[in-house]
Amino acid sequence: MKNNVKMARIQMNLTQQQLAEKTGVTRQTVSLIEKGKYNPSLKLCLDICYAVNKSLNELFWIDKEDLQ
Repeated sequence: MKNNVKMARIQMNLTQQQLAEKTGVTRQTVSLIEKGKYNPSLKLCLDICYAVNKSLNELFWIDKEDLQ
């Protein structure tokens, strides 16, 4: 799943490990989310949004034509 998590994390000067600690997951999970290889739960999406001060739309919105 395409997302903007990596960009937001870097803008907040957070490492993958720091974001993982803030959201209660492993660094590997953060890496997989950033690569689009792991589809996080809504709760985890919200936790990430709060940690990087972004909205769900800013991080995870995908236009219908981009779903193909």
